[in-house]
Amino acid sequence: MTARGFVIAAASSGAGKTVVTLGLLRALKRRGLDVRAAKSGPDYIDPAFHEAACGAPSVNLDAWAMTPQTLLARAAAQGGAFLVVEAAMGVLDAGRDGHGSAADLAALLGLPLVLVLDIAKTGQSALLPAVGLQALRPDLPVAGVILNRCGSEAHAEMALRPMRDVDIPVFGAIPRDRALSLPERHLGLVQAAETEGIESFLEGAADRLEAALDLDAMLAAAGPVAPASGSSNRLPPLGQRIAVARDAAFAFVYPHLLDDWHAQGAQILSFSPLDNKGPDQFADAVFLPGGYPELHAGRLANAGKFLGLTRRAADRGARIYGECGGYMALGDGMIDADGTRHEMLGLLPLVTSFAERRRTLGYRRLSPLPGAPWNGALMGHEFHYATIVEEGGAARLFRATDATGTPTPNMGLQIGRVAGSFAHIIAPG
Repeated sequence: MTARGFVIAAASSGAGKTVVTLGLLRALKRRGLDVRAAKSGPDYIDPAFHEAACGAPSVNLDAWAMTPQTLLARAAAQGGAFLVVEAAMGVLDAGRDGHGSAADLAALLGLPLVLVLDIAKTGQSALLPAVGLQALRPDLPVAGVILNRCGSEAHAEMALRPMRDVDIPVFGAIPRDRALSLPERHLGLVQAAETEGIESFLEGAADRLEAALDLDAMLAAAGPVAPASGSSNRLPPLGQRIAVARDAAFAFVYPHLLDDWHAQGAQILSFSPLDNKGPDQFADAVFLPGGYPELHAGRLANAGKFLGLTRRAADRGARIYGECGGYMALGDGMIDADGTRHEMLGLLPLVTSFAERRRTLGYRRLSPLPGAPWNGALMGHEFHYATIVEEGGAARLFRATDATGTPTPNMGLQIGRVAGSFAHIIAPG
């Protein structure tokens, strides 16, 4: 049976998409519906919350970095009877080249949009994002809207009246409620595994959405997910036995990459540096993903087994690759927010600082340079606040451009079979 679903979107970040998505996923699961989730664009944190809410892994669907065939194949592979896709940023926001928005993804998947309208500081003007979207993208059906952060019934009615005049369906109004908020830090929400009382939050969000929204009307307005028309474009694995760091310091792993490596015959062996564990002694590759090592720098610096076993893996010739936070851990040192330097693995001539912050954000087209773990173009992104304060002599890893094709400085470092950069790889080009 073809799954049905919709895309939860908004005019901007901060409108409440994530909480609405989580409450909806849990409410549908409680009804006994076989529901699945996905996230538009590059995001590591929200999919983990999706999984907590519906009990099934969530997948990233990136309309900038992935081919149409890959997007359709990954959406179809989610299975289930119902698919809820959470948009990123604003519904029309895309890469600097104008491509890859949640609207683009919805069009490709054939799914209608449900717009979350934050009306905390507006009244009759609340309809403008819905009307504007219909004018700019008449090809996209708007299933309806959800009014979020209403101050009172009178406030909700003020916003509802003009929407009735233009026949925009309204699925309900969610009252302003401090209980419908999640803790945040510099890269977004605090991770699901670190959020205290996550089950209580999800149940409470589901209760509030069931009371505020017409869920039957939302289900009826869903559309069929477009069928797959090919197979996924897969990134080749780093090795055959890949040790992958997985904990609160190294949590930013795209599940589809590990799934693709496993599907190509690789064995994935997880370990926790924060628990002072190191890579398996028989691993022929080590992957240190991004995450929050800057929040755990002292603990990592004192994790003798992690440091020793990873250095030993490098000595025996294992392929070692680090992304963003993992790249920082491969360096000589990491400076925390207080300005204290902590010694890291020392496998690359690099010192990074979280005390000297500068936000770097954007899509990247990557061309591996000689010696890199992969051949051929790669699609990726950067999102970090840490800066490079010292960098020694080593070969660069990637030639890079931004989303518009404008060249950026060559990225990353590599020495022998150890390599890393601040880029996160999403998919082959």
